[in-house]
Amino acid sequence: MKTVSILYHSGYGHTTNQAKGIVSGIDSVEQVQAKLIAINQDGEITESDWQTLDASDAIIFGSPTYMGMASWQFKKVADATSQRWLNQAWKNKVAAGFTNSASMNGDKHSTLHYFMTLAMQHSMLWVGTGLMPSNTKAAKRDDLNYLGSFSGLLAQSPSDASTDEAPTTGDIETAKAFGVRVATVVRDLLS
Repeated sequence: MKTVSILYHSGYGHTTNQAKGIVSGIDSVEQVQAKLIAINQDGEITESDWQTLDASDAIIFGSPTYMGMASWQFKKVADATSQRWLNQAWKNKVAAGFTNSASMNGDKHSTLHYFMTLAMQHSMLWVGTGLMPSNTKAAKRDDLNYLGSFSGLLAQSPSDASTDEAPTTGDIETAKAFGVRVATVVRDLLS
């Protein structure tokens, strides 16, 4: 059994919804299991969480995009990986990333680039969405990959939307497809 850990911070719950969509996709792939690891509001995870990350075959990084970057809570945990970086403890693990913000763009790509840089520093193997965008005149907001990202998963949650309203159904379905993509790569690449 392969394990994909989803290491994420969520400020208001919308990014948690996105993470749960990813888990749903991962858990639909045989021989792969998902582990959710939520970073608390103080920017911390437990020692057991660290052990889970170290034992995982893949780690998906997630955070809302605040002011054009991952949250400080996520960054605090990322900074705490420096000893793992020094020892290259996560070398050749599969990596991927996801983010959410209130705006359609909101500079979310800066957050994904940060996750990619973190993964490359750890000598991990980055996986993108593997999804074509819904970018025709006939496209609707709930279509798969409406936000058109290739390098990682994007979602949009209006600033006044509750967690029951956002991310949209299409963004959650895209999260599921992304989970399937990462799980399939982990299963097939690391077998």
